[in-house]
Amino acid sequence: MARETEVKYEEEFVLNSRGMKLLASRWLPVNETPKALVFLCHGYAMECSITMNSTATRIAKAGFAVYGLDYEGHGKSDGLLGLVMNFDSVIDDCSHYFTIISEKPENKKKMRYLLGESMGGAVALLLHRKKPEYWDGAILVAPMCKIADEIKPNPMVVSVLSALSKVIPTWKLVPTEDIIDVAFKVPEVREQIRENQYCYKGKPRLRTGYELLRISTEIEQRVHEVSLPFMVMHGEEDKVTDISVSKQLYEEASSSDKVLKLYPGMWHGLLYGEPSENLKIVFSDIIGWLEERSRYGNTRIERELKEHNEVLVKS
Repeated sequence: MARETEVKYEEEFVLNSRGMKLLASRWLPVNETPKALVFLCHGYAMECSITMNSTATRIAKAGFAVYGLDYEGHGKSDGLLGLVMNFDSVIDDCSHYFTIISEKPENKKKMRYLLGESMGGAVALLLHRKKPEYWDGAILVAPMCKIADEIKPNPMVVSVLSALSKVIPTWKLVPTEDIIDVAFKVPEVREQIRENQYCYKGKPRLRTGYELLRISTEIEQRVHEVSLPFMVMHGEEDKVTDISVSKQLYEEASSSDKVLKLYPGMWHGLLYGEPSENLKIVFSDIIGWLEERSRYGNTRIERELKEHNEVLVKS
């Protein structure tokens, strides 16, 4: 049986362009060179250091270096818990930090992948749109390309709340059912999330709700622009994000390398909300996808080396 890699966890605070301290977490394989870099994009109201620790540890044990960033208003980062005033700022923060890690001398020749869960799937897709040639692939777990009709307010309520969000952005007035109860199948996981002081449990704040609706609508309308290699994963019993849009993403994306994985009987929380036998299936697919693409060789690195050599020849 293969020896399991030991994992070292570290964290630090980094400053964003607005002077806010954001928690940066990393899980590194001990005494071995990482096969590639994996960047976590956590879900709405969640965070990296506790909620996504099990996910990151599983991937790091398979030999990958894993990095995560708590968005503003999330986890241990600065900002009013549960408040995102502008989703574009979240993308800028992640892009800036992930690029710093990727451009370190020891990492420049490593492949770099995004792993986004739920709202983090939207973050991953928007990071790809910001720098279309930069990322080598993405794993999109129940991505928030559209908010499921079961939890979305009716159009008249949406219209009123959108207007109010500009006046009273921090108010908790968005009428939704308790997402924890419909997202995570295992009762113990629901309790862990409820007991985690860094996870936001209140009703969505007006401005956050508006921003989530805005970017998910935008992504749904532009899925054909997705061009990087990706695997999209969705539980067939998901009541939080819309499985039909994951299918649409798979069908309409311009990517030549794309995989769709649907899981009968599974809910929204595929990474840590399912029984252990289901988690084994999900992570076998994730690690298998990462290892297969990491073995192929890196066309992005080959392209960059070619461009660099062409510059040298011309000079």
